[in-house]
Amino acid sequence: MAASGYSDLREKLKSMTPHRDDFKNKYVDGTSNGSSGKSRKRKFRESDDDEYEHSDDSAEHREQEASRVKSSILQKSIFTPEECALIEEKIDDVVAKGEAGLYREHTVDRAPLRNKYFFGEGYTYGSQLEKRGPGQERLYRKGEVDEIPNWVHELVIKRLVSSGVVPEGFVNSAVINDYQPGGCIVSHVDPLHIFARPIVSVSFFSDSALCFGCRFQFKPIRVSEPVFVLPVRRGSVTVLSGYAADDITHCIRPQDIKERRAVIILRKTRPDAPRLDSDSLLSSSPPVKRPPPLKAKRSHRKAEPDAAHRPRVLEMDKEENRHPSHSRHRRRSISSENYRRRGQASDKHRESSGRKVKMRRH
Repeated sequence: MAASGYSDLREKLKSMTPHRDDFKNKYVDGTSNGSSGKSRKRKFRESDDDEYEHSDDSAEHREQEASRVKSSILQKSIFTPEECALIEEKIDDVVAKGEAGLYREHTVDRAPLRNKYFFGEGYTYGSQLEKRGPGQERLYRKGEVDEIPNWVHELVIKRLVSSGVVPEGFVNSAVINDYQPGGCIVSHVDPLHIFARPIVSVSFFSDSALCFGCRFQFKPIRVSEPVFVLPVRRGSVTVLSGYAADDITHCIRPQDIKERRAVIILRKTRPDAPRLDSDSLLSSSPPVKRPPPLKAKRSHRKAEPDAAHRPRVLEMDKEENRHPSHSRHRRRSISSENYRRRGQASDKHRESSGRKVKMRRH
């Protein structure tokens, strides 16, 4: 070791791989191509027009973001327990009608542990999209979903108008989300090109929570730590606008639905919101040409009247019946010939192996 000029093996190994220290210093010290910095930074798009930088998992940034979310949320307790019970009976009626098939095709949207009921306006989203990604959602054609039920106007919307939550005539879309225990809705932003702001929701049946800034992973389902958790009580009204509605995703985690819960989401569609139509559907999905089904071949011979009741006789059986002694003799001669050939082949194999096999007694 001394002959090579190194008294420590670690020093020798370090001299043999100098590039490792360069690579480490490049990213740990924040230096790259002559530029230096205190820590690595990553760009996150806040909106289409501006960007901001923050360090990965910065606690300070998360606190600032949580503050921005909280400042753009309004919550009110408007509905009494008695009013909640009456509205919950109406929601049960909606579920019963959906199970009975009494609604139009696009009114009901079923998912595991969560059903959606669109009234007034419905739209495509998630796996229904022809092209995935924000901005691809489309309203259904007029009349594709049922109108908003009268009880929603009388028991819910009128109370919101009288409480100053929304102006008269604002709501033209009502969605009822009915969650079973363990149900969820993944992180999303209500489509900006479809719905005006604010977004109003009213909770029923049980307490839950609305989470902001989560990331979902699946198989098995896992949810990252939220930036902000908003408790939502039975009968409470939640109003999202500004940053909470537009610049951060919101979701409902499976662990936050411990009992059945329903929420009525009340929104206004934009006048210029894109809408599906039959022409676009036909042009976007051309009909697939399928090969014609194969037809079974039929014999042109006329069947005898009692043919179905007679046992089938194969051609080989017919031949044997015509020459019984000849066929039996032929089978015996073929069998003996095969036996003789197998014996000759085994003898040749033993001769070619050139060694004796000693038999062992048991």
